[in-house]
Amino acid sequence: MPSIQTNGLTKTFGESVVAVDSLDLTIEEGEIFGFLGPNGAGKSTTINMLLDFIRPTDGSAEVFGMDAQQECAAIRERIGVLPEGYGFDDYLTGREYMEWAVETKDADDDPEQLLDLVGIREDAGRVASGYSKGMQQRLAFGMALADDPDLLVLDEPSTGLDPNGIQHMRSVIRERAADGTTVFFSSHILSEVEAVCDRVGVMNEGELVAVDSIEGLRESATGQATIELECASAPRVDGVADIPGVTSVDVADRTLTAECSDPSAKVDVVKRVDSQVDVVDILADNTSLEELFNQFTGGGRDGDGTVGEGLDLEDSQEASA
Repeated sequence: MPSIQTNGLTKTFGESVVAVDSLDLTIEEGEIFGFLGPNGAGKSTTINMLLDFIRPTDGSAEVFGMDAQQECAAIRERIGVLPEGYGFDDYLTGREYMEWAVETKDADDDPEQLLDLVGIREDAGRVASGYSKGMQQRLAFGMALADDPDLLVLDEPSTGLDPNGIQHMRSVIRERAADGTTVFFSSHILSEVEAVCDRVGVMNEGELVAVDSIEGLRESATGQATIELECASAPRVDGVADIPGVTSVDVADRTLTAECSDPSAKVDVVKRVDSQVDVVDILADNTSLEELFNQFTGGGRDGDGTVGEGLDLEDSQEASA
């Protein structure tokens, strides 16, 4: 049974704003799923409907096979949530907040172990409102982990974290997923998504314009892949430019560089050149995640609003986040 299943999930505001349009999405148990999209794409609106913070205009959402609106209380007993912009503004210490989270969930976790897990045990006696943004994010993440939830919903989880904090959060996420926890998180930090996700979904203007693994997205994209071959002697270009998927070839001294519209063409380039001269080193540069993101979203709010042509993608829609 999928951890999350949406069918035609739609949310409109007023008569003209379509925040999420006919979203069909399936996330399996134990999967780490990254939800990408520019500001206003509909990511947070989708999360709010899954958590029953707002009601859909049409369609349905199920979590653990239960209706997200009709059985929200039972669902919330099995999930941990780190909302975007979570803050602490009263006089409780970090330890008191963690104890409160454990007690509220009727969990048997040791608050000290959770504080240690997220790296703030030494500062647990301080008032949490005085923490840095990164420390507050660590505390909120630890509170979401209480009671070992079956599903972690994380909205921009790396906000305020330094590189060490981001790396540590990734490690914890992987460990929980390896134990069967499903992780669904929204993020605009592309390197974070690439480092930890099994699959990603890309939202743009309310639509799910792509859903696949990172490599799957690269294969369906239209970006150029570059391969650079260092050879034992000056390479020849005989026939290289004629290989299907090769768009340009350049030779400088003992180095041949080929631009490929089809990433699979890189293998044929290596074979062709190596049959003529010894190849001593290979440097391949795939389409970056930033390029993929720009193709799928048309540059987001800073682009022209059109999704790149030639993409074999799944349809859906969104416009608020």
